[in-house]
Amino acid sequence: MFLMLIHRCTQIAHQPSIYVLDTPGVLVPSIPDIETGLKLALAGSIKDSVVGEDRIVQYLLAVLNTRGTPLHWRHLIGRETEGLHHELDNKPEYNLKDLLPKRRKPPNKSDIYYIEDMVSEVQRTLCTTLSEFNGNLEDEGELEILIDQQFEALHTTLKIPYKSSEARMMVSKRFLTLFRTGKLGPFILDDVPVTSDSAS
Repeated sequence: MFLMLIHRCTQIAHQPSIYVLDTPGVLVPSIPDIETGLKLALAGSIKDSVVGEDRIVQYLLAVLNTRGTPLHWRHLIGRETEGLHHELDNKPEYNLKDLLPKRRKPPNKSDIYYIEDMVSEVQRTLCTTLSEFNGNLEDEGELEILIDQQFEALHTTLKIPYKSSEARMMVSKRFLTLFRTGKLGPFILDDVPVTSDSAS
């Protein structure tokens, strides 16, 4: 079945009947405010290059911190990884492509353990930096200070070899990959309204 949106239809001949159809075309999406644009960019609905990975991750960290999400990962602080995770003495080096699912062959155990360890380390890092932060999260300037501290900590946690702006870009890309592939858990970016229970 074929469906076409028609903006205007004009008949230009009777024998045979010929019509000219004017369709609305494809328009640039209307984004009512900056926060909606950042949510769309975070979900991957807008190209990262339009907004910038750095700014997208700043927004994500702001959302996580103001909601206190990293504090839910508190159980990871001080936890020693045990068992099979450290049976591999010589872990190979990994890059961003190793985080993405591979279609040709299933991931081996070292890949799975590496990703699990990385996710735990990222969660632990965010929880520690938020727990140790003494500023006011409702103050935009102080929240920016915390986010800068978290970028620095993630730079070390993710073992990014680059310096300065290149490092921040790589941290952003890897952190976005973890978020978008669901490794950090499920999230709702919109605020869910609190409803009062009328039965009580």
